[in-house]
Amino acid sequence: MSAPTARGARNTRAARDTWLIRGARAVRPLLAVPLLAVVLSGCGIRATEVPTDFGPAPSRVPCALTGPDIGTQSSRGILVQVFLICSSQLAPVDRTVRIAAGPAETDRVRAAQALLDELSESPSAAEEQANYATNVPKDLTVTGPQGTDPADALRLSTAPAELTPYALAQIICTFSDSEAASDDATVTLGGPGTDAARRYECTEAVRTRPGTETPPSTRTDDA
Repeated sequence: MSAPTARGARNTRAARDTWLIRGARAVRPLLAVPLLAVVLSGCGIRATEVPTDFGPAPSRVPCALTGPDIGTQSSRGILVQVFLICSSQLAPVDRTVRIAAGPAETDRVRAAQALLDELSESPSAAEEQANYATNVPKDLTVTGPQGTDPADALRLSTAPAELTPYALAQIICTFSDSEAASDDATVTLGGPGTDAARRYECTEAVRTRPGTETPPSTRTDDA
């Protein structure tokens, strides 16, 4: 009887020790929570006792510009729409321009120059706050057709190929929805040299990816 009794006692103690070890392991994480809270409190950090999903970090939404008072703006000039850069895309912005009177055959040139002047202007404080920017260089000028150019051609003082992709996209998309455009909404542009002008299109791809998407174009002297 003594041997089985001793063996049973040892088994009982082993089972009890195993239970105590398991119990200690289970209790240890529970004790860590209040201890961690005490440590964080000492560092001036408020700890949370349960997981919390705070969602994404708050951020200011770009390209959210309040539109102008059209009645007031129109009384100071002609309301036009120009394309600025925002979040690596082209975004339309309302502006007002004054176009000097002149002969009808120069209407397209004068309208184009007024739009270029607006595009090259630094964004207003409100536009900068909304993350708008422009790549169109200052002092860029435009003239009418020369030599064998089509009647609707416009010649820039800087060749289109020498402009940044963003600047060219801004100009083409702004011109395409204005008096500077051709009847089919394309924009015929050339530079100050004698190279043939090209007809450019403002596509959805150009508006959404102006930095990498080249505006479709064709030479005006192509057969």
